[in-house]
Amino acid sequence: MRLLAASLFSVCLIVNCAATWGQTTTEGENSMSRSEDVRNVAPALEKYAHDVVQGDLWKRAGLSPRDRSIVTLAALVARDQTIELPHYLNLALDNGVKPAEISEIITHLAFYTGWANAMDAIPAASSVFESRNIGADQLPPVSGPQLSLDEAAEEQRATRVGEQFGQITPSLVQYTTDVLFRDLWLRPELAPRDRSLITVSALVATGQVAQITYHLNRAMDNGLTREEAGELLGHLAFYAGWPNAFSAAPFVKDVIEKRSR
Repeated sequence: MRLLAASLFSVCLIVNCAATWGQTTTEGENSMSRSEDVRNVAPALEKYAHDVVQGDLWKRAGLSPRDRSIVTLAALVARDQTIELPHYLNLALDNGVKPAEISEIITHLAFYTGWANAMDAIPAASSVFESRNIGADQLPPVSGPQLSLDEAAEEQRATRVGEQFGQITPSLVQYTTDVLFRDLWLRPELAPRDRSLITVSALVATGQVAQITYHLNRAMDNGLTREEAGELLGHLAFYAGWPNAFSAAPFVKDVIEKRSR
């Protein structure tokens, strides 16, 4: 199971997924720096991008630039919006996200947003890695030592899910325990807080509000603050749309208020 969970990124590099990326445009042509093209089509959009997104949003103190990069990558991969990925992958690396962490972000999102979305992100990442001379020695190993597991909490989670759904979908219950929570979440190349940040961002970006309560509580247990949780919604409004941000807001509000009592 661990081999299955971890090999997503390396397999695509081996089979040269970058060839697919060659059918599209280059990183420079994909990024927000195409301000002239945007201005020729939607001048107000170019102004919002320059003044609000780049000039204000990314400079707000509520989330670090590294966190904003992680949130943005999660949203783009989750929504299968690959045209902007090269720009934001480069920005993430510039903001301190390590190549191994990007590899793990894509692998993690395969489980939370679908295998195809993760695969679609591979060509852009491969192209960026090649341009920056990032090799296999900077990628996470397929397997190795794991983070420690809170056995009591995991047993409680597994029992609850098994009682609810074990008779209906035993395969889902089994894979959730064996692959997600006893394997993927224990891979050390991403801190638990970062995995939670990625997961919550992907849930908000795809409108999967039913899962937000559990994963936001887990995120805050892993160190995400209430201020960061609120700022995450403001950031994702631009990258996933206002409806998704506001659909998630009541669930975020409920979690924060209950934890403050």
